[in-house]
Amino acid sequence: MQVLDYIKSHTDIRDISIINTLKLLSEDCTVPFISRYRKERTGNLDEVQIGAILAHKKNFDELEKRKKTILTSIQEQGALDAILEGKIKNASLLSDLEDLYLPYKKKRKTKADTAREQGLEGLAKMIMAQNVQDLEYTTQKFVKGSIENGLEALEGARYIMAEWISERLDVRNQLRFNFQRNAIINSKENKKGTEGIQAEKAQKFRDYFDWSESLSRCPSHRLLAILRAENEGFIRVKISIDKEEAISKIENRIIRSQNDCATHIQLAINDAYKRLLAPSLSNEALTKAKEKADTNAIDVFAKNLKQLLLQAPLGEKAILALDPGFRTGCKLVCLDTYGALQHNETIYLHKEKEAMGKLSSLVNAYQIEAIAIGNGTASRETEALVKKVRFDRKIPVYVVNEAGASIYSASKIARDEFPNYDVTVRGAVSIGRRLADPLAELVKIDAKSIGVGQYQHDVDQSKLKEKLDVVVESCVNSVGVNLNTASSSLLSYVSGIGPKLAENIVNYRNENGGFPSRVAIKNVPRLGAKAYEQAVAFLRIPNAENPLDNSAVHPESHGVVKKMANALRVDLSKLIGNKDLLASLVLDDYCTDTIGLPTLKDIVKELEKPGLDPRQKAALFQFDPNIKKIEDLKVGQIVPGIVNNVTNFGCFVNIGIKESGLVHISKLSNGYVSNVSDVVALNQQVKVRVEEVDLQRKRIQLAMNFREE
Repeated sequence: MQVLDYIKSHTDIRDISIINTLKLLSEDCTVPFISRYRKERTGNLDEVQIGAILAHKKNFDELEKRKKTILTSIQEQGALDAILEGKIKNASLLSDLEDLYLPYKKKRKTKADTAREQGLEGLAKMIMAQNVQDLEYTTQKFVKGSIENGLEALEGARYIMAEWISERLDVRNQLRFNFQRNAIINSKENKKGTEGIQAEKAQKFRDYFDWSESLSRCPSHRLLAILRAENEGFIRVKISIDKEEAISKIENRIIRSQNDCATHIQLAINDAYKRLLAPSLSNEALTKAKEKADTNAIDVFAKNLKQLLLQAPLGEKAILALDPGFRTGCKLVCLDTYGALQHNETIYLHKEKEAMGKLSSLVNAYQIEAIAIGNGTASRETEALVKKVRFDRKIPVYVVNEAGASIYSASKIARDEFPNYDVTVRGAVSIGRRLADPLAELVKIDAKSIGVGQYQHDVDQSKLKEKLDVVVESCVNSVGVNLNTASSSLLSYVSGIGPKLAENIVNYRNENGGFPSRVAIKNVPRLGAKAYEQAVAFLRIPNAENPLDNSAVHPESHGVVKKMANALRVDLSKLIGNKDLLASLVLDDYCTDTIGLPTLKDIVKELEKPGLDPRQKAALFQFDPNIKKIEDLKVGQIVPGIVNNVTNFGCFVNIGIKESGLVHISKLSNGYVSNVSDVVALNQQVKVRVEEVDLQRKRIQLAMNFREE
C-alpha cells in the first residue's frame, strides 16, 4: 500500500492536491505557510485539510513501521511465506495487522504451549478436522509421558484448539463487529473505594454506581467520567455482549459435524470465548471508544482554546492590573503601553480609604487608560472598591479570566522576564497583559493549564499536546506577530521559527535594537533561507519604510504588488488601503506560473486593510452586583454571565461567583441543538435564568432558552 492510497481511503481530497501537499511537507513547509501561500499547488486546501493529510501521513508511517517490525519478527521465526507477507504488506488497519501477527507474537507460556510440549497438537488437528469416527480409541494413542489418561489428552487438545479459534481472523472480525455494534458498558459501585475518607469525593460519581448503556452511544464526556471513576477506585467497569449469541455464531462458522469431535470443539469455543476472545476484544472495544471520546474531548478543548486565544484585545494601553486577595491583599501593578512593568505594590480591601486614594494617585501618575481585575477570590469585592473611586476621567474596568496565571507566574518564562519579582507580581502582570493582548500572554502558558476543556487530564496527553500546539500555531499565524515587540514565547509559534530561533531573534533585537525591515531577520544567527521563507510573511513591522512589511503579503509577491502600482501609475503607499483602485485591477493580467488567482485575491484583500488584526475589540461587562455568593441565587432569577467553558453536553457560565453554572445542551435554545459550539462561544456575554441551585453539591443549573418579560 502506498501513502497516496492510504490518504485517499480516509479523505475525499483530489490526488494532485495530496501529492503536492506531501511534497511541500517533505520540503519542511509548515501547515500555515502552505495553506496561505501555496494555494495554487494544493488546489486551495485550507489548514484543516492540510492538517488531515499530515495526520494521515503520520498514521501511515507508523503503520509501515509496525509492518517492518512484524515482518522481521516472523522472518526470524522462519514462519514467513509469500502469502502471509502479502497480507501483512497490504493491511490498512492496525487491528488487522495485529490479528495477522497474533499467532507469532511472543507471549508468556500458555496452556496450549504446555499441551504442545506434551505431544497433543496432532490430536487437536484430528478433532478440528472433524473426521474421527472413534475419538476414544484415537485419544488413547496420545496417552503417554505426562498424560495419564484420555481425559487429560482431550483437555490439552482443547487448549490448543481454543488458541487456534481465538487467532482466526474471521472469528475475531465477526466478534469485533459485534462488540463495536452491540457492546454494553456496565458500572457498579466498588464499596471498598467509596467508604471512609473517599466517601465525599465519590459522591460526584454516584450516578455511575449502578449504570448500564450501549457503549457506542455513550457520550464522550460520560465515558471519560466513568473511566475516571474507575481509575479512582469508586466503581468497576465491564464491557459485554450477548455471550450465547456470540458463541452460537462462532459454532456456526466452525462446527460441521455431529460426532464426538463437535462436542469437544464446542467446549473449546466456550473456553476460547471466555478466556481469550472476550477479554481481548472487550478491551479493544473500550480502547477504541476511549480513543473516540479522547478525540471528541480534544476537539472541544481545541475549539475553546482557539476562541480564548483569539478573544478581543484591548490593544496598546497603559493598564493598572490587580490580582485580588483578602488576607494577603491585592497585588497591584502598573504597565505601560508595551506591557512593561512600571510600578507594583499591595493594597488591602479592609483599608478602603487608603486603597482608594492609592488607586486614584497611581491612575494619574502612570496615565492609566484601563483597569484589569483577575476573576479569582475577592474579585467582586475588588471590582466594587475600584468602581467607588472617582477618577478625573472615565477609566474602563475589565474583569479578566486569570486561569493559568499562577502557572505562568511560577514558570521559567516568568522568572526570566521578572527575575527580581515574586510570583504575586508576575501574576498581576500576566492579568494586565491578558487584557492588552490575550494571545501574546496566553502562549506563555501550557495550554492544558488554561482549563477550557472537558476531562483534559484523562485524555491521551501526547495527542492533546499535539492538537493544542497546532491550534496555538494557527492562531498566532492568523493574527501575525510584531517582530520588534513579540516575546520569544510568541515568536516560537511563528511558522518556521521554533523556540531556539525565537530566542536568537530576541537576543539579536536586544543587542542591535529593533528590526528596520523584515528582510533584516536574515542577519539573525542560524536563521536560514527556509526559515525566512516560512516565517517572514507572518511577521509585522509597523511604520516600516516598506509598508508591505506590516502586511501579510509575502516578500516573494512584492514584485507583483509593485507591478500593480505601476500599472495604475500610483505610488505603493497610495495603492495600499485604496479600495477603489484595488477594485479596478484585472487580476488575470497578473497571473504567472507560480501566482494564480487564489493568491492574487488574498493579496488584494490584504492591501485593502494591511496588518488588520482579525480579532474584535474588548467589550466591557458587569455582573449582577447583588449576587456575590451561591446563597444569593434564587430560582427564576435572570442574570448576566460570561461563557467560560464549552463542552459537548452544554456550557458553563461565570455569573460572578466562585461556582460556574451549567447550561445543559437541552437548555441552550428553544429548538434542537446538536452542537453546543453552534450556539455559544467562549467568553460570549449571555443572559441566563437560574433553574436549580444545589447548595450541598455547589451545583447551579442555568437556562438560556427563555424569553424576558
